[in-house]
Amino acid sequence: MAKALLGYVGGSDPRVLVEMRRLQQRVQDLESELVRMQSENDALSAAAARHSDSLLDSIDVPTAEPALT
Repeated sequence: MAKALLGYVGGSDPRVLVEMRRLQQRVQDLESELVRMQSENDALSAAAARHSDSLLDSIDVPTAEPALT
């Protein structure tokens, strides 16, 4: 039974071990890419928020005309 389970999990087949290592490396690469993209997205969101605030500050609200309906 233990031998069957070992074979099912991957056992000592070198091809399976190589594939498993390759997939683990791919997962690590994708996780790193995700962290990099999240930080880049945060920076872009902060820049967009600053830009949006400066646009809103440039509008003269007290003299703005009401929207036509």
